[in-house]
Parts: sequence; structure tokens; C-alpha cells
Amino acid sequence: MRKRARIIYNPTSGKEMFKRALPDVLIKLEKAGYETSAYATERSGDATKEAERALEQEYDLLIVAGGDGTLNEVVNGIAEQPNRPKLGIIPMGTVNDFGRALHLPSNIMKAVDVIVNGHTTQVDIGKMNSRYFINLAAGGKLTEVSYETPSKLKSIVGPFAYYIKGFEMLPQMKAVDIRIEYDEEVFQGEALLFLLGLTNSMAGFEKLVPDAKLDDGYFTLIIVEKANLAELGHIMTLASRGEHTKHPKVIYKKAKSVSISSFANMQLNVDGEYGGKLPGNFLNLERHIEVFTPNDIHNEELTQSEDVNTK
Repeated sequence: MRKRARIIYNPTSGKEMFKRALPDVLIKLEKAGYETSAYATERSGDATKEAERALEQEYDLLIVAGGDGTLNEVVNGIAEQPNRPKLGIIPMGTVNDFGRALHLPSNIMKAVDVIVNGHTTQVDIGKMNSRYFINLAAGGKLTEVSYETPSKLKSIVGPFAYYIKGFEMLPQMKAVDIRIEYDEEVFQGEALLFLLGLTNSMAGFEKLVPDAKLDDGYFTLIIVEKANLAELGHIMTLASRGEHTKHPKVIYKKAKSVSISSFANMQLNVDGEYGGKLPGNFLNLERHIEVFTPNDIHNEELTQSEDVNTK
């Protein structure tokens, strides 16, 4: 019996390039033995609902064509279910952090080749309260950049739009009192922002988590303590080179579960989208979804038995 694949795609991502390539994608998947159909999202939440329907109809494979936001929605549609299908990813967003972390090709047909070749990897996802994420959860004014950056600016200048918006928001940065419990440790004090990462790539910074592992069951927790503008600018410069982890204002830890609370009105960023406000309870779900990856994905970003170093 032929396997069945369902493509869920954002027709506006990537300057509508996927919509134009869809006939060729369908032909390639059909030749590879998949009976394939496609669904175009129209509004926020559509990808989650369609992923849930695809599970009910017992598709063997879900293919997501879009940015990290579309992928996040699909993961939220399948994460609770025991019969989760394999996920194929065709990165079509502005930054594509998750696709970068998996070393997926930016070329549409080459990304389809990765799926057709059939090599898969089980990766961690995060759970925040009742919501799931695949790349990043964060809080603090600077982390609002991704969902406050105008879509038109992103379409014109691409990932550089985030840097433009980020530097614009620097003067608004303000430290707040926050309590962060992670595994057996506690941070309580003033912080500018926190990040909980599952991969090495966040908002285009591919060295923000230089020791990232995609399947070890641990978040990377980064806390930036109260700092002045000059110190914060220095931290951002170091982050572009992966050298921020030793800065005295940066706490860099590994944790399986994290609980964060504050009396401040701190908004949350979940995979680049608005994720509500604190408090938040975060849990790493180890090797929870299976995704198609290149055969030559770098081993240093995947581990099944290595010890996790903390400092």
C-alpha cells in the first residue's frame, strides 16, 4: 500500500515561492511512492487544526512548508498524540532557525530530496504550560523583536530586519525582578531577559548556544542579568561569535525543567511568536518527534548518550 503524505504550507512564506513549486513537489513525492495532498493555511491556527485532522486520517508523513511559526503550529497539533507521524520540513520563512539547526537546504527541491532519501532523527521539543515549542522560549523586551518586526520589513531585508528592530528597542530594555527555578538551582534577582533554547540557532544567531544538542533532553538556559546599554551591546556582539557564555552578566546553564515567575508584566516569545505572559513552567520532552534530516548532519549537534556539561 502506498504511503500517504499531507503537505501543510503557508502560501505567503518565502515570497510565495512554494506555491509556484507545488506541482513539481507533488510529482517528486508521487514518484517516491507517496500519495500526496496539500493544504494552504489562511490564518493563525490553521496549521494546528490541519495537523490534528491529518492525525485523525492517519497520514504517514506530514510536510511543513513555511517558517518556524508554521512548524510550531503543526507540532502543537501532533505533540499530544501517541501516533505522531514523521515530519518533513521545507524551510520557507525569514530566518528558519529550526531548519538551520538541522542543516536543511534552503532550496525547495533539495529539501524535498532530504525527505525522499528517508533519513530521520528524533529531536527534543519543549512544553510551556500547555503549549509546545521546537526552538526557543524567551522573555524580556529584546525577545519581542521577532513578532514586533513588520512583515514588510522582513520581506525586504530578510533576517537583517531583526537586527534593525533589535537595536531600535535597546533603549527600552529594563531589568525586572524574576525568579527562575531550574532543576535543583534557583536564580532570583534582576534580569534583562532569559532564553530557553533547544537548538543552536535563535533569530539568526547561529552561535547563541554553541554546545547545542538536539536530542539530549536538556534546554540551554541563558539569563542576562541587569546591565547597562554598553554592556548589553557588548554581550550582543559576543553572541554573534558564540563568546557570550563567559561574560560576567550572562548565566549559561543546562536544565530539563524550568519554572519562571515574576511580578513584572513580562511577555513571552515562543518560536518567534507572542506566547502570552509569565508565569511559565517549561519541560523538555526528550526525542519526542521524528524529523527528516540530511545524512551528513553534524554529529556534535546530536547525542544519544553523551554526558551534559554544566558550568
